[in-house]
Amino acid sequence: MNELRLRSLQPLTRLLLLLTALFLAMTSTASAQIIAPDTSTARFHLGPVLIKPVLDLSNLGVDTNVFNEPDGLAKDDVTFTLTPKADIWMKAGPVWLTGNVREDLIWYQTYSSERAANLTTGAGLIVPLNRLSFSVGTSFINAKDRPGYEIDARVPRHEVQVNGAVEFQAFSRTFFGAKGSRDKVNYDDTATFLGVALAVQLDHVTTTGTATARYALTPLTSISIDAGVTQDRFDLSPLRDADSTIAGVQVSFDPSALIKGTARIGYRNFDPVVAGLPAYRGSTANVDLSYVLLGTTKFGVQVTRDVQFSYDIAQPYYLQTGVAASIAQQVYGPVDVVGGFGFYTLAYREREGFDVQFADRTDHNRTVNGGIGYHIGPDLRLGVRIEKQWRTSEDPTREFNGLRYGLAVTYGT
Repeated sequence: MNELRLRSLQPLTRLLLLLTALFLAMTSTASAQIIAPDTSTARFHLGPVLIKPVLDLSNLGVDTNVFNEPDGLAKDDVTFTLTPKADIWMKAGPVWLTGNVREDLIWYQTYSSERAANLTTGAGLIVPLNRLSFSVGTSFINAKDRPGYEIDARVPRHEVQVNGAVEFQAFSRTFFGAKGSRDKVNYDDTATFLGVALAVQLDHVTTTGTATARYALTPLTSISIDAGVTQDRFDLSPLRDADSTIAGVQVSFDPSALIKGTARIGYRNFDPVVAGLPAYRGSTANVDLSYVLLGTTKFGVQVTRDVQFSYDIAQPYYLQTGVAASIAQQVYGPVDVVGGFGFYTLAYREREGFDVQFADRTDHNRTVNGGIGYHIGPDLRLGVRIEKQWRTSEDPTREFNGLRYGLAVTYGT
């Protein structure tokens, strides 16, 4: 089966995937990020090791809809989430070693089935040479959570990703390079949602390889273009297999710039391997930017648009488009107020030959949140927060609304 799928790829696709595989193998002994890490937020120095610890106690209060159920069925409970995390850096000569660890400890008083300890770890190695830089990294997730905006059950899964990049400085401001990644997602055999075994439908491997060109507009701002291929292969559901060609333009801002983050606008040609499922040919987006005005007001905006896989075999994927914005305002002295909203649409695509009750269905997920906080020194913040989330859909069984409110304590922001 795998040999037949490989033969079905276009020659250019096969060549790019082969080059990506060779690149990952070549750089597997040196994990790296090409851009040096921002260590200005490190709070502890243990010899050459720099550490930024954060402890966040959020949602210490009430969840009015624990299972995201329709009106009339919602169940409430007392809950909290405790998140210890840390970023770690160490420099050995010109080489940077990086690491991070995070664990979300989720507790519910009555519904113990929703308790979880979700672990995320990562490691990388930066190898900056004269005109050539390498990077390879890896990350691991072992979680019992809601994977996205579609699946409402908190289900156990683990995910392993490896990635690598190489970049060559051809001219004073011009760089050429290549990137590759492999992401493997596996759900526990007990993980189900609406009677569907998620391991059967969603266990998959995604492999991506791209070529890049970057130009440094200023010391703090660069613009890059990329083009490549992505291959999605499902372990137990080959009807879902797909190949994609991707391209995009990205603007990146240094962490010390007035505007921080990245903004990428792209194009994707998503082509299912097995006939009967419509392709997607259109725009994609991945934007995450922030800006601080006069040192007291922080704005943030995130935009996403891309293909996501669904648990439903009759509607195997959807186009997710989302916009989120936030604002944090220092009111007076140590007092601040925060607020934000998010809007996400899930536009489903149907496979031919399946009986679908709501064809071309689009679900709408919305969130609104706000809060007030008080800073005790530079590291500790006490606050109260409220968040409302709801979903509307042509399928009434998929609708819900819920409210979460309570106290929040953060150390190390």
